[in-house]
Amino acid sequence: MTIADAPILALYEPRRVTADGVHLVARSYQRGHRLDLHMHREAQLVYAARGTMQVTTPKGRWLVPPDRAVWVPALFGHAIDVLADIEMRTLYFEQAWLAREQRSASLDNEFVVRVSPLLHQSILALFDASSSDERIELLIRLVMLELHRAEDSTTFIPLPHEPRCRRAADIVLADPTRDHEIETLARMVGTSARTLSRLFSAETQLSFKSWCQRARIAAAIERLSTDANVSVKQVASDLGYASVPAFSHAFRQVTGKTPTEFAEKT
Repeated sequence: MTIADAPILALYEPRRVTADGVHLVARSYQRGHRLDLHMHREAQLVYAARGTMQVTTPKGRWLVPPDRAVWVPALFGHAIDVLADIEMRTLYFEQAWLAREQRSASLDNEFVVRVSPLLHQSILALFDASSSDERIELLIRLVMLELHRAEDSTTFIPLPHEPRCRRAADIVLADPTRDHEIETLARMVGTSARTLSRLFSAETQLSFKSWCQRARIAAAIERLSTDANVSVKQVASDLGYASVPAFSHAFRQVTGKTPTEFAEKT
């Protein structure tokens, strides 16, 4: 299915609709569930209070562990894969509401942000059934303020569109545990290592090495999210890291947390 064919879905049983046109929806999904490519007429902030999901858009794949939230603009095609049982809390913003707000241009694009403790508590408080309309309105304003201030996440794997570069990316994503040499990949896709390196930088704004590291850490995040019995040492070994400290350093560079800290939150 192409983005143009993505169905426009109605809201899922809104728990509350504010007077200003903001919808609050609470849903639970089990690991392995997939929300196929779709879009909404509303913009949305999707937060997994527990569990991990992967959001795929035309630009790439976002890994969304519990300390992240994803912003999806209105009428923007996306799919969601549940990697670990999640408690999803979603805020849907009608376009008329957003049009009245003073907001940054960043909300015109999809992105994933680190969720600060204040943003976390604000989102959860919105779903408190005892909250008054006045409290709901103030909490929504606070969420938007925190969203503007939040740091962008590095758990995004940009997907190149140039055919040779995309074939190389797909080869890496099919087995991110391997130590892929750019010279070998270049031969496989019919170009030179120099050209492939240039394409990766131009198409993803990352060097080939940095892109591969993100793909490898994304694989680690998925493994830690879906296998409660796997050890950090085993994941490090399976991903080809020489030691646990080397793996932890790379993991922290991408996620801001050590593998152990991440596993404790999922």
